[in-house]
Amino acid sequence: MKPINHKKTLTGIAILALFGGGAGAMAGSITEQLLQEYQQAGAQPFSASAGQSAWDKTHIDPDSGKARSCASCHTSNLHNTGKHERTGKAIEPLAPSSNPQRLSDRKQVEKWLKRNCKWVYGRECTPQEKGDYLSYIQSL
Repeated sequence: MKPINHKKTLTGIAILALFGGGAGAMAGSITEQLLQEYQQAGAQPFSASAGQSAWDKTHIDPDSGKARSCASCHTSNLHNTGKHERTGKAIEPLAPSSNPQRLSDRKQVEKWLKRNCKWVYGRECTPQEKGDYLSYIQSL
């Protein structure tokens, strides 16, 4: 049996921690930047519980008459894989603790907040709503 090279093992663990934590650290940095920008745009302190409440709240689409919420596609448990309501396409878990890539790309975060707010509310979200959603997602 070959002896374990502890130096290589520790180096491997350090590399995993660096890259594994990299997306998570990036996510925190990007989220914090966005939260600061939303507050500068006039939002009050953000609330993860307000974000969670808004997440499950349904809104009626005026065109289809169907109820919509964030949970319609992403589920109420953000650790689970969701499913796009119209296309049926799988949506990877949104919780950064389950999917470290989430909240790690500023353009993607802004793109999906804009698109999904329009889909659920029929308008773009306010800075307060965006901050509450990000606070909720980040807390998971």
